[in-house]
Amino acid sequence: MQFIPLGKPDITDKDIEAVVTVLKSGMLIQGENILALEKSFADFHNVSHAIAVSNGTATLHLALKVLNIGVGDEVIIPALSYIATANVVELAGATPIFVDIDAATYNIDVSKIEEKITSSTKAIIPVHEFGLACNIEKVCAIAEKHNLFVIEDAACALGALQNGKAAGSFGCMGSFSLHPRKSITSGEGGVLITNDEKLAIKLRQLRNHGIEMEAGKMNFIEAGFNYRLTDFQAALALSQFERIGNILPSKQELAAIYLSEIKNSKIKLPVVPTGHNHTWQTFHVLLNEELDQQEIISKLKEKNIGTNYGAQCIPAQTYYFNKYGYVSEKDFPNAYSAFTNGLALPLYERLTKEQVLYIAQTINQL
Repeated sequence: MQFIPLGKPDITDKDIEAVVTVLKSGMLIQGENILALEKSFADFHNVSHAIAVSNGTATLHLALKVLNIGVGDEVIIPALSYIATANVVELAGATPIFVDIDAATYNIDVSKIEEKITSSTKAIIPVHEFGLACNIEKVCAIAEKHNLFVIEDAACALGALQNGKAAGSFGCMGSFSLHPRKSITSGEGGVLITNDEKLAIKLRQLRNHGIEMEAGKMNFIEAGFNYRLTDFQAALALSQFERIGNILPSKQELAAIYLSEIKNSKIKLPVVPTGHNHTWQTFHVLLNEELDQQEIISKLKEKNIGTNYGAQCIPAQTYYFNKYGYVSEKDFPNAYSAFTNGLALPLYERLTKEQVLYIAQTINQL
């Protein structure tokens, strides 16, 4: 068996042709493909506005900026996520307030949110971890009760649903990533969606140096950012987006093989709650105490299987530990366990059923 990487983007000849067409046109930034990608995202999520930007960290940073969240404010986030979820809060000058995750879903434990709300709390950033929507309906109910903003970190969750409604479309804004490990990619890229026209206008200004066009002339009304996505990146993402109806079912079919064929009692498999689908950006399992995460990663690599941990327990990372002094094993036991005992298995569109069966059989022998 040849080496099976943890992730691999599927770049087709049609994708390449779409990119080359833009390169030959000479119109490399903010062209027609940006507009088409934004319309596709808005239509797919049944929202009014989509704003394409340079990456999925910029999306979250912009969301905080347009809500004027900064010094003295607190933002509630899950303790398990990619580090960017917390970094953008720090970069905005606010304070991240961590909440442990639900051990079954790896998403924020909604029962623990309200105890973390203070007079300084301004927003909640729930993460739809690994492609499974969190209990976003409950998050929004809590936010409404306490007059808080909800910015959905749906970086991994393109196509995820709760009770038929798209992840990313519940809060005031939803953030998506177009990184190569995601279901569709632009290399690097991100998209924000919203139904709020005023927020959309502000987001478009801030992604482009704070420019407001007046009678065909540029007027710099704010100190903005260069968070623009290039048109050839948008062309790649748009070409891939046309296959989303095939990409997600193919990943769900492969995940179903893992779920049926992995029978090792030392491995805890992921669950999908009632009312949710799962888009399987990551197939994340939990090793019991008999198995050492790093040893298993090494053993599987010897068998030509690429794996890694799934996400970070953010309060345990050096910067956050040094600044806030959390004892993650005690303060966030579920997030810490998922970080230190979790294992992400290969799952992507071009992975074959034979490869998945080989991985499952190898896992069963651990």
